[in-house]
Amino acid sequence: MIPVRQQPEPTDFESRVRAKGVAFLQKASRPQAWENREYWRDSLKDLYRAYDEVCAYSAQWIPRIEGSPTVDHFIPKSVRPELAYEWSNFRLSCLKMNARKRDFQDVLDPFQIQPDWFILDFPSLIIKANPELEESIKSQVKSTIKRLKLNDDDDCVKHRQDWLMCYCKKQFPFDFLKKTAPFIAYELERQKLIEVISSIMSVS
Repeated sequence: MIPVRQQPEPTDFESRVRAKGVAFLQKASRPQAWENREYWRDSLKDLYRAYDEVCAYSAQWIPRIEGSPTVDHFIPKSVRPELAYEWSNFRLSCLKMNARKRDFQDVLDPFQIQPDWFILDFPSLIIKANPELEESIKSQVKSTIKRLKLNDDDDCVKHRQDWLMCYCKKQFPFDFLKKTAPFIAYELERQKLIEVISSIMSVS
């Protein structure tokens, strides 16, 4: 994960999402079901564009169809239903990360994390907590990694590997890697590995 800068809400968000949601919540302040009241979905295209089509949790590009971009409520609807229709509570998430986060509250907010809290090991591509962090933050980073299964899911690691290997094989430039896999690109820059990563990954 890398820090995500909160983007301003769309100009028509009030009429398309918030107003409808507020009207619903006035009738049911603690909804037990949200069926046919998922007005936040009307903001998904805006969210997708505003956050450059990148998942806030995996820090990788979400293909429009195969990747299934979703609206994640950072503070769960079950905890703060009044935030269910608030742009500031929305995070762009791929379906897999959203399903893992669910209503758990042990995942760090991408809007609040700081640079270098999460680091990437090469060549294993395992995500770790920066060892220099104070213990309380380090614990939260580890909890986030565990909850989202960023290392436990082989597909997550393989996906990082796919992006990196394509770059190593010069299938696209570094600027494209920064756009589609910004965490990987950031770590290559931070660790000064941009020019030597191909040899580290044993790509001739």
